[in-house]
Amino acid sequence: MESDSSAKMSVRPDFKKKFPVHTVKEIIRSVLSEKLKGQDYHMEYTAKWSKDIADSVRDKLKELQLPRYKYMVNVVIGEKKGQGVRMGCRCFWDAETDNFATAEFANASLFCTCTAYGVYLY
Repeated sequence: MESDSSAKMSVRPDFKKKFPVHTVKEIIRSVLSEKLKGQDYHMEYTAKWSKDIADSVRDKLKELQLPRYKYMVNVVIGEKKGQGVRMGCRCFWDAETDNFATAEFANASLFCTCTAYGVYLY
């Protein structure tokens, strides 16, 4: 017979330990501003900038110390020339535990969109 304590245990994270979308958006905004403020678009630098931004966001997410979460960060940088850009993503996940946050940065010559995904491992 199962004990009452094991029946009450849940594999899902507590409410306070779920992926904090608002906090993650603020992290992304601060990293984008720090890395791209005052920069002009140069195609040869975008790969390095994208990697630096993704690594910085991921490292700051790890500092949140959310147990059992794995993070994925996607960064898109493009030249701003009056064009429209539409991005989309499809994910198969647990809507109760997994989530994402996205933020954008733009100046006169470039735009950048960064999305961070938090996936809870059971």
